[in-house]
Order: sequence, then C-alpha cells, then structure tokens
Amino acid sequence: MSNARPFRFGIKVATDPGDLPTREDWIALARKAEDLGYATFSIADHYINEFLPIAALMYIADATSSALRIGSCVFDINYRHPVLLAKEVAAIDWFSGGRF
Repeated sequence: MSNARPFRFGIKVATDPGDLPTREDWIALARKAEDLGYATFSIADHYINEFLPIAALMYIADATSSALRIGSCVFDINYRHPVLLAKEVAAIDWFSGGRF
C-alpha cells in the first residue's frame, strides 16, 4: 500500500509598495505559473502588500483554469475578525470551484 504523492511546486507572490505590477502583469504571471505546471499560487497577507489577498486571489482564479490552486501562506488575524475571514475564504473557495 503506497500513499505516495507527486511532488508539486508553488509560487508565492509578494507586492512591494514601490513595485506595483499592472493588471496584465498579474494575469501573465498567473498564466505562466499555470503553463509551467505550478500547483499553487499564493499571496501573503502583510501590511506592506498593496493588494488584499482575497481580492487578488479571486482575480487570479478568474484568470486561470482549474489546474492552478490558490491560497494564502498566511492571514494576519489582527487585520480581520476570524468569522469574517472564514466567510471570505468560504466564498472564494466556492466562486473558484474549490480551488482555495
């Protein structure tokens, strides 16, 4: 009995306030990651990031197919109430077809 899983790669994106990518850059990066076979696309939730992770992840989910899973490597609980965060995560998971 083997529980072997294939090795997968993910991409973590962070935005620097001085280096804001364009809308087209986000789409190109997400589609390139998907085309290269990356399994996940994640965005951290930090005060220095210019974009809120939930909105950015939904945008990435919409621009890619169901092959690329989306997520956040961290959510800063000091910024939002846990119940509201759970509702947002449930909504993005539903709208993305279970990709969160």
